[in-house]
Amino acid sequence: QIQGMPYGNCLLLSDGPVNNSTGIPFFYVTPKDNTVADLLKNPVASLTLPEADGNFCRKNVIDPEDPRCARLTLAGQMVMVPPEEVEFAKQAMFSRHPVVRKWPRSYEWFFMKMNIEHIWLQSWYGEASAIAVEE
Repeated sequence: QIQGMPYGNCLLLSDGPVNNSTGIPFFYVTPKDNTVADLLKNPVASLTLPEADGNFCRKNVIDPEDPRCARLTLAGQMVMVPPEEVEFAKQAMFSRHPVVRKWPRSYEWFFMKMNIEHIWLQSWYGEASAIAVEE
């Protein structure tokens, strides 16, 4: 009924092991998830990260979804992690989310990552600022 429409979902992500963040979002996913099935057909996606851990919002006891708290939106293509990067993706995911090691193997888990093409930062009320991907 919603074929072709955008659909949101919560997926575990990691941008690298705790002491080696890369800024590239890695995901541990299953093809049995409708979101992943959609991404395999059309890999265009966006990801918004709230400033949940930022000092301003915590210090001032402001809800992380309040516009005064920064949020970063990444947009790009979701791709399967190539074989030469799987070990790094595994370290990235399992070091930050150890529970995934216990997820049922019958779900055919695999790694995807986002090839970031656009970045926007909203740090106050109003419009977002574009940030160069290289930054």
